[in-house]
Amino acid sequence: MKVPAPHPTLEAVAAHAGVSRATVSRVVNGTPGVRPELREKVKRSVAELGYVPNSAARSLVTRRTGAVAVVIAEPETRVFADPFFARQLRGISRELSANDLQLLLLLVEDEADYQRVGRYLAGGHVDGTLMFSLHANDPLRGIAAASGLPTVFGGRPWWPEWERDASLVYVDTDNRDGARQAVGHLLDTGRRRIAVITGPLDQTSAVDRLAGYCDALGVTEPEPALHAHGDFTVDGGAAAMARLLAHSPAPDAVFAGNDLMATGALRALRAHGLSVPADVAVVGYDDLEPAAWADPPLTTVRQDIARMGEIMASLLLRSLNAPESPPASVIIPTELVVRASA
Repeated sequence: MKVPAPHPTLEAVAAHAGVSRATVSRVVNGTPGVRPELREKVKRSVAELGYVPNSAARSLVTRRTGAVAVVIAEPETRVFADPFFARQLRGISRELSANDLQLLLLLVEDEADYQRVGRYLAGGHVDGTLMFSLHANDPLRGIAAASGLPTVFGGRPWWPEWERDASLVYVDTDNRDGARQAVGHLLDTGRRRIAVITGPLDQTSAVDRLAGYCDALGVTEPEPALHAHGDFTVDGGAAAMARLLAHSPAPDAVFAGNDLMATGALRALRAHGLSVPADVAVVGYDDLEPAAWADPPLTTVRQDIARMGEIMASLLLRSLNAPESPPASVIIPTELVVRASA
């Protein structure tokens, strides 16, 4: 029987590169202070020999686990059905992989899940946390604080006096302005009874998009006959559109707070024998891939979701590598994409 070749050691890499064992250790562990030419020699030797660092030993040196927890405050049925989450996770994964970090996905749905996540984060299994899709009164904020881990939030915070928290870091898109652009476009095309389908109003993205709708119309709150909740789902959007059509006069346009609800609105309009955009114009939000495939193709507000995930991960890395200089929060601009639905 063939005996497998032994795994290369730090000493073997040092001999191959013609440097000291300490130099190899510093390069492998990402410690500064190694001249660029020596760092490149060590990296070449690591690649040629197929050296794989011992993660347990490296953790003792760096006090890092090499992993980041991504916590989404949604049940798995929602996360795996909504392309938004896949796109954001893609951006996060891309940035973490480029920095040799592992992504650990944690989903929360009930009290037991929150307890499990709290124990895991406090147990020293990860170096930091990315949290998004939080709802009002969500305990994840307290769980993040109790863990003592650097944390970056996805979405504008909602808790009282969050503006005063200098340590708070979040990434969001300009949801309010995106909604203003959407409704302004509908007004520019001559629509006057513009309805709105909102997502869950215990999330700041839905609240801010509703506020942008009101800004564009110059009102403080929507007319009840022109407002329906859709919960950010296709079925929710279809049911909300059906409720709006039950009022007389019916709306001549609708702004849906995400593309899934807009897709549901298109379905309901077809079921009622109405033409889009001749009878009712429809605008969504997100510019996910299915928006361009809709019938008709969906006018929508584009937010760079993958980029938002990348920025969340990069800000967390900055917090880990320079804790004395915490990064600032980032808000990404949005862009209206005009297609055939409005």
